Amino acid sequence: MAVRSEPISGKRLDSWKEIAAFLGRAERTVKRWEAERGLPVHRVPGGGRSAVFAYSNELADWLRGRKDLLEADDSGSSSVTAQPNQVSSEIPADPEPAPARPFLPKARVAAWLIPLTLAAGLVTFFSVGHRVPPLKALAGRHTLNPEAQDLYLKGRYFWDRRTPEDLNKAIDFFTQAIVKDPSDAQAYVGLADSYNLLREFGAMPPSEAYPRALSAAQRAVELDDTSAEAHISLAFDTYWWSWQGATAEREFKRALALNPSLVRAHHWYATYLFGMGRYAEAIDQIEQARRLDPSSNAILADKGFLLWQAGRKDEGYALLAQLETSSPSLSSTHDYLSRIYWDKKDYAKALLEKRRAAELRHDESGLAIANAREQAFAAKGLKGMHESELPIEKDQLDHGSGNAYALATTYAALGKRPEALAFLQISFDRHEAAMLIGDPIPELLNDPAYLKFRAQVQERLTR
Repeated sequence: MAVRSEPISGKRLDSWKEIAAFLGRAERTVKRWEAERGLPVHRVPGGGRSAVFAYSNELADWLRGRKDLLEADDSGSSSVTAQPNQVSSEIPADPEPAPARPFLPKARVAAWLIPLTLAAGLVTFFSVGHRVPPLKALAGRHTLNPEAQDLYLKGRYFWDRRTPEDLNKAIDFFTQAIVKDPSDAQAYVGLADSYNLLREFGAMPPSEAYPRALSAAQRAVELDDTSAEAHISLAFDTYWWSWQGATAEREFKRALALNPSLVRAHHWYATYLFGMGRYAEAIDQIEQARRLDPSSNAILADKGFLLWQAGRKDEGYALLAQLETSSPSLSSTHDYLSRIYWDKKDYAKALLEKRRAAELRHDESGLAIANAREQAFAAKGLKGMHESELPIEKDQLDHGSGNAYALATTYAALGKRPEALAFLQISFDRHEAAMLIGDPIPELLNDPAYLKFRAQVQERLTR
């Protein structure tokens, strides 16, 4: 049996074709092996039976235990015998016993070695693909695995740092905790929270991050309905992704009832209240979060922007400006200041802050927009800037990394209402958060179609 000669590793194979090529067999053969002999193949959530992936090290480990297949041809018979030299570069014909390969590397190296997609695969494996039944009845009897607990705490350390690199490390640790203890609800909470932040502090598209976060949060609640952390993660995704405002608020209140001192519950409830336009309540909740964790710069940044939006502009701006000096690596501060400078019509500073936020998030799409805006604004002013960014925004949206609401805003600024409304429809269909909290588009405020969109959003939020 001819197997690819590259060293076995944890490489992800993303189709039946790649899996078959790795094993040196026809696709129909490896599909039969998966159905009849337990070939380790995983399914992509929502992708149907044909959307599969596998890890090369799992396939190789499985193959080592199936020597009978080394002599089977693609028809399933054993009439053709493979020559030993065909497999010696990858799988010895008579391998000596070796220590079992761990599914994941040890924690001290896994933080930067395990690919991000493995975590997505685990959410699929435990939450979707295998349809594990709810374990609410077992929640009270679950005993923490010390190794899983240690991995979880390491994940929280990196999660709290809120950089793209650290969030990826956090996902690695939470994933390892799930492998050690698949019944540990808190590890699923950590996974959900990491994906929730990656679309804000990293470059992961919300359409990828939110479904993964929602799947992990739902699994956490199934495992432990008494976990305030699980309910707060579910509430966050229920609002920002599912747009079910009333349901999300019930989850927020459930979390606070279970643990009134949970910082994240007050913090994320504040962002929900802000999105709902309930500014006084939002400021009260963010202040409670700040008192519980006065050292959190993320909470301070959100508080600054909440104050600005609530009309306490001097307080909000002063807090963000101070935070930019004391903690310049927090990307959300620069994003908020960019919006504030834009409102103040200080466009040069707004563009500079937007670039800094994109740099910190490793957001190549954002940097491309920043380059186009700065060059065009310097040469042609505001209208030239919009004309310059338009084709880039369209191209990014076509390739899955853009924002339809931003594109609608650009078209509106150029006086192209039909195009603006068309992309607002796309934004609505994609559940973009900007439809919930994006600044109103002044050029469309008197347009009945635009007002209808806003009314539809508000109707969704009553669910």
